[in-house]
Amino acid sequence: MTETTIIGLTNQARMASHYRLQWEEVQKSWVLLYPEGMVKLNGSAGEIMQRLDGVKTVQTVIDDLEKQFDATGLAPDVLDFLAIAQRQGWVKA
Repeated sequence: MTETTIIGLTNQARMASHYRLQWEEVQKSWVLLYPEGMVKLNGSAGEIMQRLDGVKTVQTVIDDLEKQFDATGLAPDVLDFLAIAQRQGWVKA
């Protein structure tokens, strides 16, 4: 059994290799495409997923989101989403 690293603020999270993020104009949303289908993301999830490049730390992603949306305190929500996305196999630490 492989242990999964819990994604934290210092991790450089990235999308799992068999997923592809794409904007779907018809649905007006970001979607994750994979061989068996598609996952429609809500606006917040799409904003987070766009920034996961495997280079930036999660803290840098949060800082960027807070700056872009003139918000503070997004860390708990971003970390919660990343935990769900990791369990779904969408992202890796």
